[in-house]
Amino acid sequence: MKSYPNWHQIWRELATISNERREARLEHGIEDRWHRDAKQFHQRVLDRWQKPDSSRQLVLDSLDQTPNATILDIGTGSGSWACMLAPHALHVTALDISPAMIDFCRQQVDAAGLNNVTTRVGGWPLTKVEPHDISLCAHAMYGYPDLEVYVRAMQAVTRKRIIMLLRAPNLKGMMAQAAQLVFGHPFDSPNFHIAYQILWGMGIAANVVMEDGSLWKPWRSDSLEESLDEMKSRLGIGDSHQYDDQFKQLLVANLRQEGDCWVWPAEIRTACVYWDI
Repeated sequence: MKSYPNWHQIWRELATISNERREARLEHGIEDRWHRDAKQFHQRVLDRWQKPDSSRQLVLDSLDQTPNATILDIGTGSGSWACMLAPHALHVTALDISPAMIDFCRQQVDAAGLNNVTTRVGGWPLTKVEPHDISLCAHAMYGYPDLEVYVRAMQAVTRKRIIMLLRAPNLKGMMAQAAQLVFGHPFDSPNFHIAYQILWGMGIAANVVMEDGSLWKPWRSDSLEESLDEMKSRLGIGDSHQYDDQFKQLLVANLRQEGDCWVWPAEIRTACVYWDI
């Protein structure tokens, strides 16, 4: 009999690796990793939003179908989604675990003159909120080890529609090949491919809209050795040299040089996953 992957376990293990990697990069004594990067994060969002995308259009269409909706924005970050959605909604609750991000979000809300956005510091799913018509989570679920618990909590406070944006990497790409060597599967991080299997197992037949023709901006490294360190760090094996030779072969075959910079292949797009309650 064919055995199926334990999708919950894969998500949990990769979320743990992601969290450990983020914690290792924190400055000594600083708990909020966004304390000095909120502005740069916001600029990256603005750069991506220079082009139209199907995810934003789907969310706006959802608001057109739900007049005077209340929206819960989980992991609001710098507040780009909250500020974009507020003019089309009755009220937006912008929630984020980072005080620095919430401070920046408040600045954006005030600058836009919005009076229907409430900002709150808190992590999901531990923070209690009142029911909303629509719950949105854009790339904020990757650090939580139990995706089913995360989603069940969203369902409990959502009246009409849940929308989740997740990264969808190429399962034949360079990082997928590296993950296959280390883990025996092509998943290098928590992502759409794993999440959809978990949702399906929960009895949720979610709709999916893939970003069309818009891949994430590729990563860049200053050297081949830095690229190797980055790959190992992302896979949680920074102290091991077991796969160095295979990784170097992958990097040389897939990276391109631009002057003194090594450019990674663009392998990730956004999947917009949504379903009605």
